[in-house]
Amino acid sequence: MSQQRSLFETAPPAWEIDSADERRVATVVVPLRPLKPLDYLVPESLREQVQPGCRVRVPLGRSNRPVIGYCVDLAEQNSSGKQLKEICEIVDRRSLLSPAMLRLTRWMADHYLCPWGQVLDAVVPAGVRGQAGTRLVTLLSPAENVPADSAARKLPAKQAEVLDYVCALRKPITPEQLAKVCRCSQGPITALRRKKLLVAQVQRMQSTEMALPHHPAEDHLELNGDQQQALAAIMGAINSGSHQTILIRGVTGSGKTEVYIHAIREVISFGRQAIILVPEISLTPQTEARFRARFGKVAVLHSHLTDAERHWHWGQIAEGNVPVIVGARSAVFAPSPHLGLIVIDEEHEATFKQDSAPRYHARDVAVYRAAAEKIPLVLGSATPSLESWQRARGGEYRLIEMPRRVMDRPLPAVATIDMRAERQDRQARGALSRPLVQAMERALAQGGQVILLLNRRGFATHVQCPACGKTIQCPQCEIALTHHRNARELICHFCDHRQPEPERCGDCGFDGLRFSGRGTQKLEMEVRARFPGFECLRMDTDSMQKPGSHERALARFRDGDVRILLGTQMIAKGLDFPDVTLVGVVNADTALHLPDFRAAERTFQLVTQVAGRTGRGPRGGRVLVQTCEPDHAAIRAAVRHDYLAFAEHELPTREAHGYPPFATMARIVTRCPVEEPARQLAEQMGQRLTAALHETQCEARLLGPAPAAFPKLHGQYRFVVQLLSADGDGLRAAIRKGVDDISAPEDVVWTVDVDPLDMM
Repeated sequence: MSQQRSLFETAPPAWEIDSADERRVATVVVPLRPLKPLDYLVPESLREQVQPGCRVRVPLGRSNRPVIGYCVDLAEQNSSGKQLKEICEIVDRRSLLSPAMLRLTRWMADHYLCPWGQVLDAVVPAGVRGQAGTRLVTLLSPAENVPADSAARKLPAKQAEVLDYVCALRKPITPEQLAKVCRCSQGPITALRRKKLLVAQVQRMQSTEMALPHHPAEDHLELNGDQQQALAAIMGAINSGSHQTILIRGVTGSGKTEVYIHAIREVISFGRQAIILVPEISLTPQTEARFRARFGKVAVLHSHLTDAERHWHWGQIAEGNVPVIVGARSAVFAPSPHLGLIVIDEEHEATFKQDSAPRYHARDVAVYRAAAEKIPLVLGSATPSLESWQRARGGEYRLIEMPRRVMDRPLPAVATIDMRAERQDRQARGALSRPLVQAMERALAQGGQVILLLNRRGFATHVQCPACGKTIQCPQCEIALTHHRNARELICHFCDHRQPEPERCGDCGFDGLRFSGRGTQKLEMEVRARFPGFECLRMDTDSMQKPGSHERALARFRDGDVRILLGTQMIAKGLDFPDVTLVGVVNADTALHLPDFRAAERTFQLVTQVAGRTGRGPRGGRVLVQTCEPDHAAIRAAVRHDYLAFAEHELPTREAHGYPPFATMARIVTRCPVEEPARQLAEQMGQRLTAALHETQCEARLLGPAPAAFPKLHGQYRFVVQLLSADGDGLRAAIRKGVDDISAPEDVVWTVDVDPLDMM
C-alpha cells in the first residue's frame, strides 16, 4: 500500500475511515457485458488491499462465473442495504490506474460512446495486464520473533550465518540468491523455514533484467528569436501552474523540436516528467535518439515493443524513474505520476486517431488530460489540422508562429509539372517526367541526394483483362487487387487477401493481362534503370517489416551510402538530412478526389511536409510536384508554402456544408456477411436516431443510411449513418438514446465513431 501511495499522491479517501455499522462496497467495471458498473462487497480479508484502479476477480451472472474487472470506486454503505456478491480475489498488488486516469477513462467512454471497460483495457497495455516478463518467486525475510541476541537462537553455525545475513539485509531475498551468497546448500535455509525463523512470501517479479540506455547528455543548442518566443510562451504556461494548449505553427526546418527540448529540460529541473508523441513508429527511434542524446534516460512506448518490454517500460514510468517518455498514439496514457508537460509533434497526422474501439484521438485525449492535471499541452506542426487552427483562431488555443527556418535558410523553391502536357508527349514513358529526370541528374551530379514520394505501394495498382474488361478483385472486399511483383502476388491492401500472380484471365482465358497503375515497386525499377550508377532504397510497409529496418535504412541514407530514397508517406515526415537537394512528388493527385471532405487538406499537408525534407543544408533545395491539376487550390497553396491561403480557402467551404471544425460528426457503420441484415439494421438505426434527435431537441443533420464508400470489406457488407451537429454534447446524448438497448441480429456488428477521420 505504501508503494501505491508513492505512485499516485492522493489525500486519504473517506472510505479509509472504518465503521462497525458500515460495509465497504467496490464499484467494478467488467470489460464484458453487462456494460454498466456493478457493486460488489469487499470481504474483510481484502479490505486493506482493494484500491480504485486495481483489478479484481468477481462472480458474474446467475452462474457466478469468475471474471476480471477494474475497481473504479470504493464507498462505505449501511450494512442493511441490498445483498451483494463478494469480490473473490485481488489480481494486482498495486493499482494500475491513478484516480486521474480513472477520470480520464470515464470521460473517454462518454465522449467516444464506448463501454468504460473497453477503454480501461485500451489504457492498460496487454503486457501489463498479463504481467509479461515476470514470474512467481519465493522471497525470504526474518520472522518477527527472531531473538535479537544471536547466542540465544542456539543454531548450528551455518544456520546462524544464514539467519544473521538475512536479518542484516533488511530486504527480502530468494532462496537461490541466499544459498549463493552464503555458499551453502538449501539444507540450512529449509531448516530455518521449518523452525519458522524465516518467513516465505510468494511475489511476482521481473524475470529478466532490463536497463534504460543511458548516454551522457549533450549540450543544448542556442535558440533564435522565433524559438525563444515559442519557449517563453511554454515557460509562461509551466510557471503559471495552469493548463494552456499552445499551437506552434512552424514551417518545416524552423526548429520546433529544439523548442520542445528546452521546455522539457525546464520541466525536468522541477522533478517532473514529459510525454512526447510522434505520429509514426518509424519516427520513434529518431526522436528517441535525439532526446536520449540530450536527457540520457528515455522510455519508449509503441506497438513494436514486446509485451515484456512494454510492461517493463510502463513500470519504470509509473515509479517515476524516467523523466522523458517518447511514443506513438498510446503513449498519451503513460502512467506518469509527476507529469509536467505533453508535446504532440506533427499534430495534424491521422495516425493519432485509433481505428478500432475505443476510437479515440490522442490529441483530444491529451487536451483533456493536460487540463485535468493543470499542465501545458504543446501541439506542433507546419500544417496544423483545421480543427486545431480554428480553435487557435477562436482563442481556445494560444497560437505561436515560427515563420522562418533556423539560420534564416530559405524555404525550397517548389514548381509543378503539368502531367497532362507530359502525357501528350509520345516520348514520355514511365512515372518520371522529363523535367524531373533532368533535375535528378543535376542534383546527383552535384553530390546531392534525392527523395521521391509516391503514396502507393506495390507494383501495379490493378490488373485488367483487355479482352473482356474484367478487373481482378479481392473476393472479400470487391476492390481491385494490387500487384506485388517481388512476391509475384496480388494483394488486397485492406484485408491482406493474397493470391498468386495470374498468367491468364480467369473469366475468358486471355493471356495478355494488363498490369496498370504505378506503385513504389514499379517506381523503384524505373529509377534503378534510369540511374544505374546510384544506390536506390525503397521505404514502404512492404520493405520495412523487419525489426530495426527503419533505423538501418535511414542510417544508410544519412551516411550517404544511398543517394536516392523513394517511398510512401513514411518518408514525408520528420527526416532531417542536409544533403537532400531535390524532392520529387511523383503523383500529387493520389488522394485529391477521394470521397472525403478532408481530401484537399491531406493533399496539401503531404506535399508541404515532403517539400520540407529539402533545403535544410547550405546547398539549398528544390521541389518538383507532378500533377494533372496544377491549378487546384491545395496544390497552389502547397507550392507557395502558404498555409494561410489554404485555410482561408478551405474553412468557408467546411462552414457552408456544416463539416468539422464547425460541427461534431459521428459515423455509425453496420456490417454483416449478408447484405440485407446490415441494411435493415442501418435503416432501423436511422429511424431511431431521427426520433432521438427530435426528443432531445438536438439540431443535427442525418445522412443515410447508405452503402459505405467501399461497400464490402473483409467479407462484410457495410452501411453508414452519418450525423453532424454544432452541439456535440447534444449529439452524443441523442445517439446514446437512439442506440440504447438496440437489438442487432447475431451476425450483424455495428460501431460508432465520434469525430471520425476515416470516411471510407
